[in-house]
Amino acid sequence: MTQSYLELEEKNSAHNYHPIPVVLSRGEGVYVWDVEGKRYYDFLSGYSALNHGHCHPEIVKVFTEQAQRLTLTSRAFHNDWFGEFAKFITEFFGYDKVLPMNTGVEAVETAIKLCRKWAYEVKGIEKEKAILVVCEENFHGRTTGVISFSSDPDAKNNFGPFMPGFISIPYNDVNALEKVLQNKNVAGFLVEPIQGEAGVVVPDEGYLSKTQKLCQDANVLFIADEIQTGLARTGKMLACDHEGVRPDGLTLGKALGGGLLPVSAFLAREDVMAVFTPGDHGSTFGGSPLAAAVGDAALRVLVEEKLAERAAAQGELLMERLAALRHPAIVDVRGKGLLVGVEIDPAFATARQVCEGLMEEGVLTKDTHGTVVRLAPPLVIGAREIDDAVAALGRVLARLG
Repeated sequence: MTQSYLELEEKNSAHNYHPIPVVLSRGEGVYVWDVEGKRYYDFLSGYSALNHGHCHPEIVKVFTEQAQRLTLTSRAFHNDWFGEFAKFITEFFGYDKVLPMNTGVEAVETAIKLCRKWAYEVKGIEKEKAILVVCEENFHGRTTGVISFSSDPDAKNNFGPFMPGFISIPYNDVNALEKVLQNKNVAGFLVEPIQGEAGVVVPDEGYLSKTQKLCQDANVLFIADEIQTGLARTGKMLACDHEGVRPDGLTLGKALGGGLLPVSAFLAREDVMAVFTPGDHGSTFGGSPLAAAVGDAALRVLVEEKLAERAAAQGELLMERLAALRHPAIVDVRGKGLLVGVEIDPAFATARQVCEGLMEEGVLTKDTHGTVVRLAPPLVIGAREIDDAVAALGRVLARLG
């Protein structure tokens, strides 16, 4: 049965992914089942879109009730959910305004457009001269605009010409940012608090607060991409909260849709968001009553179930269990909360081989950058499931060795 599904995809789908060869048909909490009925632990969580777990009953209930009442109006009309959601999310994160979108990369594109318009109308940068500073090895999405400042050759090969107006600097390098901010045409600094796709790269303590201060002093917008790291994943509601940093602009996505549909948002201060006027930007589905209802429920569940606190505690346990493996193939274990990267010695095995071995053991996750196994289970996970998964990793490494 599994093979027939794999063959269907191989024949009829574009080959822009290289999935782990498992075909899933059902999910609940931290578990998923394949078409053969085998149960697995989900240790990827849809790249943090499933922080609440699969099919969370409260979010599903809100989704179902709203889907039977009103799903879409477009922003050409008002609906009875969006205003409530806008009030809730802005107060929740301490911002004045929100602009809703769908996917994470749409939120990033929104931030880029906003930053440029702010540069010309507020900061006074000469038209067409605004620069956005980004970090090497970043991952902010795959639109033609965003890949223009990617350092991943696979993301850029044969997709040019690329959009100008970006300068890349090394990640976790305060001095590099200080130097580039001498350029008066810099309008913003876009940064991931932890680089997930790059291999769960955690910057030095103080990096975020120092770079934010540099941006403030230079009158440059500090924009945090918390699409993967936000919404309780790292043990705080936002990864920036670990350093008490409140960005000028914030992108959210993934878990904001509760694992049910794409919901994303860009949040900013009043004086920043005010440069957008009718016609400047928009989305047919962004801010739909269905998206607003689900986004509201997703945020409330995070608080009611104390999922940030749970991620902190269970993440500490996961790190302890991984350290106890003491396997020579493990070069490094790093992360915060339940966003953890296990770096594998390439002379021992590829991370892909480890992930395929974990699949056989009933644990699903995905490799990144060839050497890192990403462990990011739903935040509802318990100690027993963590013990099981780490034990499975130990068995896989023993077999490969």
